Amino acid sequence: MGIFSRMSDIVNANINAMLDKAEDPEKIVRLMIQEMEDTLVEVRSSAARAIADKKEINRKLATFEEEAAEWESKAELAVSKGRDDLAKAALQERNAAREVAQGLGVQLEHLDEGLGRLNEDVTQLQSKLLDAKTRQQALIARHAAATKSLQVRRQLHEGKIDDALMRFEQFERKMENIEGRIESYDLGNRPNLRQEISNLEDEERLQKELEEVKQRVSGKAES
Repeated sequence: MGIFSRMSDIVNANINAMLDKAEDPEKIVRLMIQEMEDTLVEVRSSAARAIADKKEINRKLATFEEEAAEWESKAELAVSKGRDDLAKAALQERNAAREVAQGLGVQLEHLDEGLGRLNEDVTQLQSKLLDAKTRQQALIARHAAATKSLQVRRQLHEGKIDDALMRFEQFERKMENIEGRIESYDLGNRPNLRQEISNLEDEERLQKELEEVKQRVSGKAES
Protein backbone atom coordinates (compact mmCIF):
# COMPACT_ATOMS: atom_id res chain seq x y z
CA MET A 1 0.00 0.00 0.00
CA GLY A 2 1.38 3.44 -0.96
CA ILE A 3 2.09 6.24 1.43
CA PHE A 4 -0.92 8.26 0.32
CA SER A 5 -3.22 5.24 0.62
CA ARG A 6 -1.94 4.51 4.10
CA MET A 7 -2.33 8.16 5.07
CA SER A 8 -5.88 8.28 3.74
CA ASP A 9 -6.85 5.18 5.71
CA ILE A 10 -5.67 6.59 9.04
CA VAL A 11 -6.44 10.26 8.54
CA ASN A 12 -9.86 9.78 6.99
CA ALA A 13 -10.98 7.50 9.82
CA ASN A 14 -10.00 10.10 12.39
CA ILE A 15 -11.48 12.93 10.34
CA ASN A 16 -14.83 11.19 10.08
CA ALA A 17 -14.84 10.52 13.81
CA MET A 18 -14.05 14.15 14.56
CA LEU A 19 -16.69 15.46 12.20
CA ASP A 20 -19.29 13.20 13.78
CA LYS A 21 -18.39 14.74 17.14
CA ALA A 22 -18.30 18.29 15.72
CA GLU A 23 -14.61 18.58 16.61
CA ASP A 24 -12.61 21.72 15.88
CA PRO A 25 -11.40 21.61 12.23
CA GLU A 26 -7.97 22.79 13.38
CA LYS A 27 -7.56 19.46 15.16
CA ILE A 28 -8.12 17.74 11.85
CA VAL A 29 -5.35 19.73 10.22
CA ARG A 30 -2.95 19.02 13.07
CA LEU A 31 -3.77 15.33 12.81
CA MET A 32 -3.07 15.37 9.09
CA ILE A 33 0.28 17.03 9.63
CA GLN A 34 1.22 14.53 12.33
CA GLU A 35 0.27 11.58 10.15
CA MET A 36 2.21 12.99 7.22
CA GLU A 37 5.28 13.37 9.42
CA ASP A 38 4.93 9.81 10.72
CA THR A 39 4.46 8.48 7.20
CA LEU A 40 7.54 10.35 6.02
CA VAL A 41 9.59 8.61 8.71
CA GLU A 42 8.14 5.26 7.64
CA VAL A 43 8.92 5.81 3.96
CA ARG A 44 12.48 6.88 4.74
CA SER A 45 12.92 3.71 6.81
CA SER A 46 11.71 1.66 3.83
CA ALA A 47 14.17 3.47 1.59
CA ALA A 48 16.99 2.78 4.05
CA ARG A 49 16.18 -0.93 4.00
CA ALA A 50 16.06 -0.94 0.20
CA ILE A 51 19.43 0.82 0.02
CA ALA A 52 20.91 -1.76 2.41
CA ASP A 53 19.51 -4.56 0.23
CA LYS A 54 21.01 -2.92 -2.84
CA LYS A 55 24.45 -2.75 -1.23
CA GLU A 56 24.24 -6.41 -0.27
CA ILE A 57 23.25 -7.45 -3.79
CA ASN A 58 26.05 -5.33 -5.23
CA ARG A 59 28.52 -7.17 -3.02
CA LYS A 60 27.18 -10.52 -4.14
CA LEU A 61 27.21 -9.41 -7.76
CA ALA A 62 30.85 -8.36 -7.51
CA THR A 63 31.69 -11.72 -5.92
CA PHE A 64 30.10 -13.76 -8.71
CA GLU A 65 31.58 -11.56 -11.42
CA GLU A 66 34.99 -12.07 -9.86
CA GLU A 67 34.32 -15.81 -9.64
CA ALA A 68 33.39 -15.92 -13.32
CA ALA A 69 36.60 -14.12 -14.23
CA GLU A 70 38.62 -16.56 -12.12
CA TRP A 71 37.07 -19.55 -13.85
CA GLU A 72 37.82 -17.91 -17.19
CA SER A 73 41.48 -17.66 -16.22
CA LYS A 74 41.49 -21.25 -15.01
CA ALA A 75 40.05 -22.40 -18.33
CA GLU A 76 42.85 -20.61 -20.16
CA LEU A 77 45.43 -22.19 -17.87
CA ALA A 78 43.97 -25.66 -18.46
CA VAL A 79 44.10 -25.12 -22.21
CA SER A 80 47.73 -24.01 -22.01
CA LYS A 81 48.50 -27.26 -20.18
CA GLY A 82 46.64 -29.38 -22.70
CA ARG A 83 43.81 -30.28 -20.29
CA ASP A 84 40.72 -29.74 -22.39
CA ASP A 85 38.60 -31.68 -19.89
CA LEU A 86 39.50 -29.30 -17.09
CA ALA A 87 38.99 -26.33 -19.39
CA LYS A 88 35.45 -27.45 -20.18
CA ALA A 89 34.66 -27.92 -16.52
CA ALA A 90 36.05 -24.46 -15.76
CA LEU A 91 33.90 -22.95 -18.50
CA GLN A 92 30.82 -24.60 -17.02
CA GLU A 93 31.58 -23.05 -13.64
CA ARG A 94 32.16 -19.69 -15.30
CA ASN A 95 28.80 -19.87 -17.04
CA ALA A 96 27.04 -20.82 -13.80
CA ALA A 97 28.59 -17.82 -12.03
CA ARG A 98 27.53 -15.56 -14.89
CA GLU A 99 23.92 -16.79 -14.66
CA VAL A 100 23.80 -15.99 -10.95
CA ALA A 101 25.30 -12.57 -11.65
CA GLN A 102 22.65 -11.90 -14.29
CA GLY A 103 19.91 -12.80 -11.81
CA LEU A 104 21.39 -10.42 -9.26
CA GLY A 105 21.48 -7.74 -11.94
CA VAL A 106 17.74 -8.15 -12.47
CA GLN A 107 17.17 -7.80 -8.73
CA LEU A 108 19.20 -4.60 -8.74
CA GLU A 109 17.06 -3.19 -11.52
CA HIS A 110 13.90 -3.89 -9.52
CA LEU A 111 15.43 -2.33 -6.41
CA ASP A 112 16.41 0.77 -8.36
CA GLU A 113 12.87 1.08 -9.67
CA GLY A 114 11.49 0.74 -6.14
CA LEU A 115 13.92 3.32 -4.80
CA GLY A 116 12.92 5.68 -7.57
CA ARG A 117 9.28 5.39 -6.56
CA LEU A 118 10.16 5.88 -2.89
CA ASN A 119 12.13 8.99 -3.78
CA GLU A 120 9.15 10.35 -5.68
CA ASP A 121 6.87 9.56 -2.73
CA VAL A 122 9.20 11.32 -0.29
CA THR A 123 9.43 14.37 -2.54
CA GLN A 124 5.68 14.60 -2.91
CA LEU A 125 5.07 14.06 0.79
CA GLN A 126 7.64 16.67 1.81
CA SER A 127 6.03 19.16 -0.51
CA LYS A 128 2.57 18.43 0.87
CA LEU A 129 3.87 18.61 4.44
CA LEU A 130 5.45 22.00 3.84
CA ASP A 131 2.25 23.23 2.25
CA ALA A 132 0.20 21.95 5.19
CA LYS A 133 2.40 23.67 7.75
CA THR A 134 2.51 27.00 5.94
CA ARG A 135 -1.17 27.16 5.04
CA GLN A 136 -3.06 25.48 7.86
CA GLN A 137 -5.98 27.88 7.68
CA ALA A 138 -6.39 27.27 3.95
CA LEU A 139 -6.28 23.52 4.54
CA ILE A 140 -9.06 23.77 7.09
CA ALA A 141 -11.33 25.24 4.40
CA ARG A 142 -10.25 22.60 1.89
CA HIS A 143 -10.30 19.51 4.12
CA ALA A 144 -13.46 18.09 2.60
CA ALA A 145 -12.09 18.23 -0.94
CA ALA A 146 -8.71 16.92 0.20
CA THR A 147 -10.35 13.97 1.93
CA LYS A 148 -12.20 13.02 -1.23
CA SER A 149 -9.01 13.34 -3.27
CA LEU A 150 -7.16 11.05 -0.87
CA GLN A 151 -9.91 8.45 -1.12
CA VAL A 152 -9.75 8.47 -4.91
CA ARG A 153 -5.94 8.25 -4.82
CA ARG A 154 -6.16 5.29 -2.45
CA GLN A 155 -8.60 3.44 -4.67
CA LEU A 156 -6.48 4.03 -7.76
CA HIS A 157 -3.28 3.08 -5.98
CA GLU A 158 -4.71 -0.09 -4.47
CA GLY A 159 -6.00 -1.10 -7.87
CA LYS A 160 -2.51 -0.74 -9.31
CA ILE A 161 -1.07 -2.78 -6.44
CA ASP A 162 -3.61 -5.55 -7.01
CA ASP A 163 -2.76 -5.64 -10.71
CA ALA A 164 0.96 -5.75 -9.95
CA LEU A 165 0.52 -8.57 -7.44
CA MET A 166 -1.57 -10.53 -9.92
CA ARG A 167 1.10 -10.15 -12.60
CA PHE A 168 3.79 -11.15 -10.12
CA GLU A 169 1.85 -14.26 -9.07
CA GLN A 170 1.33 -15.21 -12.71
CA PHE A 171 5.06 -14.83 -13.34
CA GLU A 172 5.86 -16.94 -10.27
CA ARG A 173 3.47 -19.64 -11.45
CA LYS A 174 5.05 -19.61 -14.89
CA MET A 175 8.50 -20.00 -13.38
CA GLU A 176 7.29 -22.85 -11.16
CA ASN A 177 5.88 -24.64 -14.21
CA ILE A 178 9.17 -24.25 -16.05
CA GLU A 179 11.15 -25.46 -13.04
CA GLY A 180 8.78 -28.39 -12.65
CA ARG A 181 9.34 -29.38 -16.26
CA ILE A 182 13.09 -29.17 -15.79
CA GLU A 183 13.00 -31.28 -12.62
CA SER A 184 10.75 -33.84 -14.28
CA TYR A 185 13.48 -34.52 -16.81
CA ASP A 186 15.74 -35.74 -14.00
CA LEU A 187 13.24 -38.21 -12.48
CA GLY A 188 14.76 -41.68 -12.35
CA ASN A 189 18.05 -40.29 -13.67
CA ARG A 190 17.11 -41.50 -17.14
CA PRO A 191 17.74 -38.76 -19.70
CA ASN A 192 15.12 -38.74 -22.41
CA LEU A 193 15.58 -37.75 -26.03
CA ARG A 194 15.03 -34.06 -25.29
CA GLN A 195 17.63 -34.16 -22.49
CA GLU A 196 20.14 -36.03 -24.66
CA ILE A 197 19.76 -33.45 -27.42
CA SER A 198 20.14 -30.66 -24.86
CA ASN A 199 23.32 -32.32 -23.60
CA LEU A 200 24.65 -32.45 -27.15
CA GLU A 201 23.90 -28.76 -27.57
CA ASP A 202 25.67 -27.97 -24.29
CA GLU A 203 28.67 -30.03 -25.38
CA GLU A 204 28.80 -28.23 -28.71
CA ARG A 205 28.58 -24.86 -27.00
CA LEU A 206 31.34 -25.76 -24.53
CA GLN A 207 33.52 -27.06 -27.35
CA LYS A 208 33.08 -23.74 -29.17
CA GLU A 209 33.95 -21.80 -26.04
CA LEU A 210 36.97 -24.06 -25.51
CA GLU A 211 38.21 -23.29 -29.01
CA GLU A 212 37.84 -19.58 -28.31
CA VAL A 213 39.91 -19.95 -25.17
CA LYS A 214 42.53 -21.94 -27.07
CA GLN A 215 42.75 -19.19 -29.66
CA ARG A 216 43.24 -16.55 -26.98
CA VAL A 217 45.90 -18.63 -25.24
CA SER A 218 47.63 -19.30 -28.56
CA GLY A 219 47.54 -15.59 -29.36
CA LYS A 220 49.08 -14.72 -26.00
CA ALA A 221 51.81 -17.32 -26.52
CA GLU A 222 52.70 -15.99 -29.96
CA SER A 223 52.85 -12.41 -28.74
